[in-house]
Amino acid sequence: MRLLVTGGCGFIGSNFVRYILAKYPDYRITNLDKLTYAGNKENLKAIEKNKNYTFVKGDICDEGLVTKVSKGCDAVINFAAETHVDRSIKDASDFIVTNVDGTHALLEAARKNEIKKFIQISTDEVYGSIIDGKFKETDPLKPNSPYAASKASGDLLCRAYYVTYKTPVIVTRSSNNFGPYQYPEKVIPLFITNAMEEESLPVYADGSNVRDWLYVEDNCSGIDTVLHKGEIGEAYNIGGGTELPNIELTRLILKLMDKPESLIKFVKDRPGHDKRYALECEKVKRLGWKPRYNFEEALKKTVEWYIANTDWWRRLKAKHG
Repeated sequence: MRLLVTGGCGFIGSNFVRYILAKYPDYRITNLDKLTYAGNKENLKAIEKNKNYTFVKGDICDEGLVTKVSKGCDAVINFAAETHVDRSIKDASDFIVTNVDGTHALLEAARKNEIKKFIQISTDEVYGSIIDGKFKETDPLKPNSPYAASKASGDLLCRAYYVTYKTPVIVTRSSNNFGPYQYPEKVIPLFITNAMEEESLPVYADGSNVRDWLYVEDNCSGIDTVLHKGEIGEAYNIGGGTELPNIELTRLILKLMDKPESLIKFVKDRPGHDKRYALECEKVKRLGWKPRYNFEEALKKTVEWYIANTDWWRRLKAKHG
């Protein structure tokens, strides 16, 4: 199978590329990545000489380029996105361009090239916040941040292309990912690296906001399952099944690192901060998927990875703050 992976130098994308090449050594992957601040070619250094791997630097908004590089591919898996909620609150323009216009350009290329499958990588945040129960794939999209709205827009474009043009689209919506190679602006790598440097860990409000955590390799296996077994035109939730208030997550990280809770610093809440995310994942489990990793073991592995790879994250923090 020949795949076009967009955003393959980012966190989830790079983990997916490594996962696929290890599991399916005869698959061929073209990785199209713009190499923004969150895209890092070092994330794929271990496989850059693999004969079945090709890197192309470029923007998914360049319709001519994406049409060219997707020609002859069996599937497009779109990881390319602006993803950080706080950045979207400060300035949403890049999020609209990449997550909406970029998705549109890729869909047009997929339509013209008659791609067999188009996998849109989305997020639980498109549903908004839920106090009780869990979101199902049939629930309405009610995004509350500019980031989530831009991702929901991409999801709706995918639906429209499926209904109107029969473009073979499938959407995956995962809960919060964590693991190696995650850019240290996201909460888990930020807190791990701050704790290593004896810096404060900024917790919004009282830390009661709840997130469901999914180890990145479990998300990769879920996307793999959907790629090979998912039904065209459908969406699939991929959740870790581990819900934690942010303050509990913070304390757990500090405990694993043998650091004092005095490093916790409560800060002003961000605007539109969703209270809780939770996903109903029976649909993808019926395809044969389930998470492999125990949360605390995976978090420990993640802490150990950042401790062992200080050069990787220190360069990023020094360059981008």
